Amino acid sequence: MTSAAPTPRIAPLDPPYTPEVGAMLERWMPPGNDIEPLRLFRTLAVHHELASRMRPLGAAILRHGLIDPRERELMIHRTCARTGAEYEWGVHALAFGAPLGLSDAQLAATVNATHEHPVWSAHDALLIRLADELHDTCRVSEQLWASLAQHYTDAQLLELLVIAGHYRVISYVVNAVRIEPEPWAARFPAS
Repeated sequence: MTSAAPTPRIAPLDPPYTPEVGAMLERWMPPGNDIEPLRLFRTLAVHHELASRMRPLGAAILRHGLIDPRERELMIHRTCARTGAEYEWGVHALAFGAPLGLSDAQLAATVNATHEHPVWSAHDALLIRLADELHDTCRVSEQLWASLAQHYTDAQLLELLVIAGHYRVISYVVNAVRIEPEPWAARFPAS
């Protein structure tokens, strides 16, 4: 799946930034981080008002959610993989997935395997199925919903749906404007 990145359709902003854009990009990045703000964030900064509205939801998902961070990352990785958003998958694989305990085999399976792959526990398989059903049908079957409801509260179920939806939006942006991969980020594994 890895190929040479085509020229971005909307170029990310480059330094020097205006004070307003610089402050916004600083808020998007983790505190104490010494890497350049992500190309995604610098691209969204082209539309400052839109970017300022998107940041609170993204921050809430990553820092203030009710879903276990590893489970959150399974949803994000599978959603990004299913939409072909290698950029976002790669950033999350390196920055979140591996540090939260997803093995190389599990990260690869978010791209190349079904929920039935032996690398998944029965619980992980439910999340992979959820991401797949949402991607394929924009719905959740009665059987899967009942299984998920045995493990998650209503608030957590809503959060899982919003995680998938938010990262589908991010995937649309990444893919449509052709954001180039970060040089340090992971790439999709070979199938």
